[in-house]
Amino acid sequence: MLVDNSTFLRQPVSANDCNMPGHTDLVVQLKAKGIRLTPQRLLILSVISQRHSPVGVDEIFKKVTDLYPFVDIATVYRTLNLFKGLGVVTEITMGERLHFEMVQPGRKHHHMACQVCGQAFDLSTSYLDGFRKTLIQEFGFNPDLENFTVPGVCSKCGGKRVAAAKRPSEADGDAQISLQMG
Repeated sequence: MLVDNSTFLRQPVSANDCNMPGHTDLVVQLKAKGIRLTPQRLLILSVISQRHSPVGVDEIFKKVTDLYPFVDIATVYRTLNLFKGLGVVTEITMGERLHFEMVQPGRKHHHMACQVCGQAFDLSTSYLDGFRKTLIQEFGFNPDLENFTVPGVCSKCGGKRVAAAKRPSEADGDAQISLQMG
């Protein structure tokens, strides 16, 4: 017996029903490319487009399954890979987890990802222009810096690490800090 999954959908899903302000053109472009916009794909796109910061796969999966319980994690990953290949979303690795955000046409940016708190911060492309030139000039290597994430520790969490490093031994505090920070 076949079950009509649409009866389990908690909200109607069409390109117009998804809350994707400013992304109507994107839906039209995807359709023009022959991309099938299934309810699952529209929901995933909607979840990502509603965020102003990178969103993790687990959160995308949870929000989508809250609305449409018959989506599995493999569908989420396949859809994210499709959207990434089409240049709709960009992938950011934060720690060991993947996060995604909408690509803003005409606005390239990169990220700094704190390995302590998980925050992501925009990194202007201007910081990487010199890096790109150096790699080309010195090594003849043309880097792909379209999706570049710099892992590290943000200033807020860096202060916590330094304070924690000073506590164990007052006498050796400076040596301990230089070892941890270097």
